Amino acid sequence: MTFRKTYTPQQSYPKIKHYCSYQERSHAEVKEKLYGFGLRKKEVEEIISKLIEENYLNEERFSESFARGHFRMKQWGRVKIKYELKQKQVSEYNIQKALSAIEEEEYLKTLKKLAETKWKSIKTPGVNVYTRVAKTTDYLLQKGYESVYIKRVLAEIKSPE
Repeated sequence: MTFRKTYTPQQSYPKIKHYCSYQERSHAEVKEKLYGFGLRKKEVEEIISKLIEENYLNEERFSESFARGHFRMKQWGRVKIKYELKQKQVSEYNIQKALSAIEEEEYLKTLKKLAETKWKSIKTPGVNVYTRVAKTTDYLLQKGYESVYIKRVLAEIKSPE
């Protein structure tokens, strides 16, 4: 049986400050970490408000950074990004603000590139166009792209054939 070490609010503050300065964090992540230190609700709320005051914790900044990073690095679509931000208990306002920070032109270009790559990767002999469309659509939906955009992009891809 393992015991977690508990910290006082004075011991916790420098640790959580470092945790927030290392990488952008959501309020929920920070609260979870503080509760893990063995702090009570009142102490957690005090530390959270102090972190916000000193700009170590900013939900708007976190959500925009999360959206940009996951779009650029993992090539996630808006649907998946929105879902993940909701899981991290980010407010609807900040989610919308973060999603609007993704440029439409870049978004569609990424979607098209992903669709073309997936389309070309389906090389099973005897695969008809409908199977290719289905597999590519499933892949793009799983990546979090909207079906309206997927249909438009797939219409462009399959028309040359």
